[in-house]
Amino acid sequence: MSCEEIKSAESILEKHLPEAELKEIQRIIYGGTLKKLELPSEALQLGQQKDFEVAGYILGEAQREEVRPPRIVRVGLIQNKIVLPTDAPILEQRDALHQRIVEMIDAAALAGVNILCLQEAWTMPFAFCTREKHPWCQFAESAEDGPTTKFLQELCKKHNMVIISPILERDENHGDVLANTAVVISNTGKVLGKSRKNHIPRVGDSTSRPITLKETLVTVCLKLNSVALQSTSVTVATIPSTGTCME
Repeated sequence: MSCEEIKSAESILEKHLPEAELKEIQRIIYGGTLKKLELPSEALQLGQQKDFEVAGYILGEAQREEVRPPRIVRVGLIQNKIVLPTDAPILEQRDALHQRIVEMIDAAALAGVNILCLQEAWTMPFAFCTREKHPWCQFAESAEDGPTTKFLQELCKKHNMVIISPILERDENHGDVLANTAVVISNTGKVLGKSRKNHIPRVGDSTSRPITLKETLVTVCLKLNSVALQSTSVTVATIPSTGTCME
């Protein structure tokens, strides 16, 4: 039995809930009703032409001060799907995703995005759920000077934009260890650093297959991480994920 593709959970709520109940649900989920951001027509038109959705919202709107001008940071998030079938040659799959993401990054630039976060393992099918090693490990590449990082460095410089690029990393300097890694590239094209996500061991019917990093203590501590970041005056924190964070 086929059914129409669901655009988003929000679209279902907006379609079926009365306005008062919708506002209450939004308050519970988001802390309040999200204000839509007015985006340039060029960005919206590019999305229509290339078949992807462009939307913007105002989060955490602070009270305006009389003395200092507002400091506005525009953060963009991209969620994409694969372009070629999963049995296509590995490099063709990756390159097709590179070309697809260029179109979305161009739209983000038109919308004035300062920091852009791509989705987890964006250069490949989300193969962790298969519990298989091959051929998926062939998508792994260097975080510092791999083809994806070099590709994005040029876009960072072109658009004066910081990009966070989560990839499957192969660390050739440390025994070809694989890691689920987010690479941070500055607006000048410099690799600022990287953060590795440790996969917890599989329990029951969980579909995530662990990627083992030697001598790494594994624990789930997203809430503690948030507290630690607050103490260092961090204003923007990203947790790249293809699924939903339930912490």
